[in-house]
Amino acid sequence: MNLAQFRQRGPFEWEMPRQGAMRVPGVIFASRELLEAMDAKVGEQLANVAGLPGIVEAAYAMPDAHWGYGFPIGGVAAFDAEAGGVVSAGGVGFDISCGVRTLHTGLKLADIQRVQERLADVLYRRIPAGLGSTGALRLSGQAMGAMLRGGARWAVERGFGSPADLARIEESGCMAGADPSAVSEQAKKRQRDEMGTLGSGNHYLEVQVVDALFDAQAAQAYGLAAGDVLATLHCGSRGMGHQIGTDFLREMVIAAPRAGIALADRELACAPLKSALGQRYLGAMRAAINCALANRQILTHLAREAFAELFPGIHMPLLYDVSHNTCKEESHLVDGERRRLFVHRKGATRAFGPGHAELPAEYRTVGQPVLIGGSMGTASWVLAGAGQAHAFASACHGAGRAMSRHEALCRWQGRGVVDELASRGILIRSPSLRGVAEEAPLAYKDVGAVVEAAEQAGLARRVARLRPLVCVKG
Repeated sequence: MNLAQFRQRGPFEWEMPRQGAMRVPGVIFASRELLEAMDAKVGEQLANVAGLPGIVEAAYAMPDAHWGYGFPIGGVAAFDAEAGGVVSAGGVGFDISCGVRTLHTGLKLADIQRVQERLADVLYRRIPAGLGSTGALRLSGQAMGAMLRGGARWAVERGFGSPADLARIEESGCMAGADPSAVSEQAKKRQRDEMGTLGSGNHYLEVQVVDALFDAQAAQAYGLAAGDVLATLHCGSRGMGHQIGTDFLREMVIAAPRAGIALADRELACAPLKSALGQRYLGAMRAAINCALANRQILTHLAREAFAELFPGIHMPLLYDVSHNTCKEESHLVDGERRRLFVHRKGATRAFGPGHAELPAEYRTVGQPVLIGGSMGTASWVLAGAGQAHAFASACHGAGRAMSRHEALCRWQGRGVVDELASRGILIRSPSLRGVAEEAPLAYKDVGAVVEAAEQAGLARRVARLRPLVCVKG
């Protein structure tokens, strides 16, 4: 990235001033080193986002930002419907509501070390993973509609988990405003056999141990102590989300000129929030959010059953579940005025700060848990939302790729990655060695540098670092 195009607003905040068609500035939160290492396309895409109608304040990028489809991954932008704002399918992404969910296990490191190989095998047997993976649950048309309206609540009502889980999920496990009728039959068909599956790419189920604490008050509120073992899921809406993205991007590209929208990049295809197309997309996207929440809830049930094989009577309460790749209507203060905005977070996590009314009571004094995924051999993190001041209460969602999957395949072989990680005490189970090579730890940025930048920029506070022990990789 060429730093000459930025004005440094702070040690970890960089502004791209308005120019050309930009309606607002672009802002990247990063250290100098992270910014210099970013692809120049991140800046180009950020400038393009800043030119969309009705955008408010700035187009933002998180410390893990990298080139994506339309929006940079790690991109955040908010739009005001009353000012002609738009909703962009490219600003949400294809894996709608891909997210991270972390569970307590009540176990310690020594408990896992005694059964690590067996646990890895049991989890791999019970958790469907990989490209085209299917689950045991097949949804009829009526059940599909109920799931798309009910999300994790629907899953809990069918015995997948308990009502206590819902209090620790964004939107209490169910996104309001979902419209199953806006979801194409092809999208529903793709999802019919995929509930309760991880999928492929960077999706995983990981067993982790807390190996460092950074904020004692937040750690206590979250129930975290050194040596605790956690289980974390990372997955989304599978084929349904991808199909919804494909369907609506096609429609939005055609409709944009008729709405008077000039697209700097067709991948930024969008529709006015107040248009019929914009409302249909919101209804379909919210249904996909519910699909992802239900999917993670079913996988939670399967993970609990797997642990119970080796640890009978185990209780695995939910720490939290956060989504990225969403557009949510939220209230934010802009220039001293409270406004209802549609906040796009693509590869970025909501990070409400202390005192926010939507947080569970037990977390309200310290802020929202922000769950940052690692990459098989690297640490994951638990952060705490710092407040509403920056980027509409958003934070990073992971390390962010440092190279393409193709480049990773040229550098590593899957078997070599598995063996190297095993030598470090990290067991990998995956149906695809090619997928393991694509997701090699060094294909990602330094997640420690990313979360430090997020903290220094005031986006979120570091609470706990998690070291991987077992990873079931999609």
